[in-house]
Amino acid sequence: MTQEPQEGYLDMELLRFTTAGSVDDGKSTLIGRLLYDSKAIFEDQMDAIELTSKRKGEEHVNLALLTDGLRAEREQGITIDVAYRYFATPRRKFIIADTPGHIQYTRNMVTGASTANLAIILVDARTGVVEQTLRHAFIASLLQIPHVVVCVNKMDLVEYSEEVYERIHRQFMAFSSKLDVRDIRFVPISALLGDNVVKRSQNMDWYGGATLMHILENIYIGSDQNHIDARFPVQYVIRPQKAEHHDYRGYAGRILGGAFSAGQRVKILPSGFVSTIKSIDTMDGSLDTAFAPQSVCITIEDDIDISRGDMIVRENNVPNMSQDIDMMVCWFNERPLNPKGKYAVKHTTRDARCMVKEIRYKMDINTLTRNLDDKQVAMNDIARISIRTTQPLFFDPYRKNRNTGGIILIDEGTNETVAAGMII
Repeated sequence: MTQEPQEGYLDMELLRFTTAGSVDDGKSTLIGRLLYDSKAIFEDQMDAIELTSKRKGEEHVNLALLTDGLRAEREQGITIDVAYRYFATPRRKFIIADTPGHIQYTRNMVTGASTANLAIILVDARTGVVEQTLRHAFIASLLQIPHVVVCVNKMDLVEYSEEVYERIHRQFMAFSSKLDVRDIRFVPISALLGDNVVKRSQNMDWYGGATLMHILENIYIGSDQNHIDARFPVQYVIRPQKAEHHDYRGYAGRILGGAFSAGQRVKILPSGFVSTIKSIDTMDGSLDTAFAPQSVCITIEDDIDISRGDMIVRENNVPNMSQDIDMMVCWFNERPLNPKGKYAVKHTTRDARCMVKEIRYKMDINTLTRNLDDKQVAMNDIARISIRTTQPLFFDPYRKNRNTGGIILIDEGTNETVAAGMII
């Protein structure tokens, strides 16, 4: 099989989604099934996994081998690191993040899910909703993933029972009332045999909903971006200094919220100076209006000192500006969080340093309760902390804008990313 680039491929809408679930719930198999049934893998890849499956004495072709890239993953039959896969159908492009199920790899799931539009949470039909299901649902909620699809997998092992599916549906919905997720859907599937993944299942005629692929191709993600609050962190100042562009001074970056138009009044942070947008330029010419998440170069009418880390916003719609930040963090590092430690901070295009002021509480993800007594934040823990930065950050609450509400902490000694934060 050869894959020809589809006409208009670059202009197709992109959906990022992540898979989550307990160990052996079938995440990698499901992704393999999506790739196989949508004809997104090459013949030599298929031949290789068929050969490996036979060599291991497996009854079916092990589609999980398409995503398990590390040798330890293939040997143990588990996912350890985040594996990204790219494929496309005539309707959409997709980026899949296959994330691990083990508790000790929570940080990997946070990394893979941080940019996702949609999370697929797998539940084993035989065991129902377990602690890891609740843990992953909470992380999806914490990361403000707008859409969640609960796939009740391995329905072939419970004789395609509608009663089993309905019981799991009730279990999850009882828990989800505590979560902040706007859109939750349920699909009964068999990733191994392909029931309701790309093609409708003949074994579950009682299920009248859409297949998983139909949901992925058609779910509306246009409103996932914040189209109200205009935010443009400056990434780079462009000064060509050539004869044809002698006085050109443009501010390049990616729009992280809202829209900007030529002639619009804007405010520059942190200076507070106000000016007018002169032009919005791209490689393909100038635009009258640009929206998130486009990358553009903005020029303004007045000569104002603007540099990397500054932010251009609407005159009467400004973000929070503060050095005192309250946030939830997922700790990534083997060394625990230092209660009065100093760390480097990266927020949008702004770099700063910070000191941890207070560890307020740790989350018990399995019960969704706050542990106010245990202030030891170790790897994979999720906690609420407050920090003080060396210079003001321009931010929105994470639930309002994931781009301007996300922050990372870096160990200055080792340059390791030690935590991902969601500003409250």
